[in-house]
Amino acid sequence: MRTRSTSGTVGTVGVVTLVLAALLGSAYALGRSMIPDPPRQPLGASAQVDGAQYGEQPADPAAPPATRPDGSSPAGTPTTGADPDTPQPASGGDGPFGSHASTGTGEVALTFDDGPDPTYTPQVLEVLRAYGVKATFCVVGENAQDHPDLIRAIVADGHTLCNHSWHHDVLLGKRSPALIRADLIRTNDAIHAAVPDAPVSYFRQPGGAWTYPVVSVAEGLGMTPLHWTVDPNDWQVPGAAKITATVSRDTGPGAVVLMHDAGGDRQGTVDALRRLLPDLTGRFQLEALPPGGAN
Repeated sequence: MRTRSTSGTVGTVGVVTLVLAALLGSAYALGRSMIPDPPRQPLGASAQVDGAQYGEQPADPAAPPATRPDGSSPAGTPTTGADPDTPQPASGGDGPFGSHASTGTGEVALTFDDGPDPTYTPQVLEVLRAYGVKATFCVVGENAQDHPDLIRAIVADGHTLCNHSWHHDVLLGKRSPALIRADLIRTNDAIHAAVPDAPVSYFRQPGGAWTYPVVSVAEGLGMTPLHWTVDPNDWQVPGAAKITATVSRDTGPGAVVLMHDAGGDRQGTVDALRRLLPDLTGRFQLEALPPGGAN
């Protein structure tokens, strides 16, 4: 009687196993190569060039604005970062996720984001002062910490302050409520280190990437979530002429106009503001948003 070698059997099994593994690996690699990579979503200007640069490009750039200039809401309100299982805050506004996208009155509010900046914020303040216009400044916490003198100048001129997160975190709304709250409190603390008694009645989510949690946390801290009606995309540096034309054309009663005094080269915005104010002050009453929050 012949006895089959145990070692020979083990060797044969091992070879077969290796061959099968190689075949399966080749099939998987071939299948993966046939699946295209998912497209990348732009998040706006965020490069570090001589200091922080920010942009208000939404996480979904194809999403329509929250409201038209006349205050009506188009179909398809942005839903960036939405959690359908999270209840909407009870107060609610006319913007995405219950934020406020209009003044609620016939007055027009000019808002300036991402500052303060030592080059452009003083110029914006000078132009506003020349026309007797009060505005709302949505400040980034780290910039407020670095330039407390400019926070004091904004308040001294009678403008309203708005929290714009510590580091312009477009993804802030997707973080835990505890982290969102810590970020907003840290930013308010930096503002109050410069001007202890200054009310911070508004919060604007960077990029307009609103979620129900970030709206809820902001309201829980006594801040009105502030969106916008008119966006000239000045963060893309289109030039003073385009910024002027867009704002002049799209602004109507109750509009909240988004512009920038920091986060990159904002000279075009400053130059546009000089052209815009004679036109806008002749057509509307321009006022800072009230310190107690929007209606």
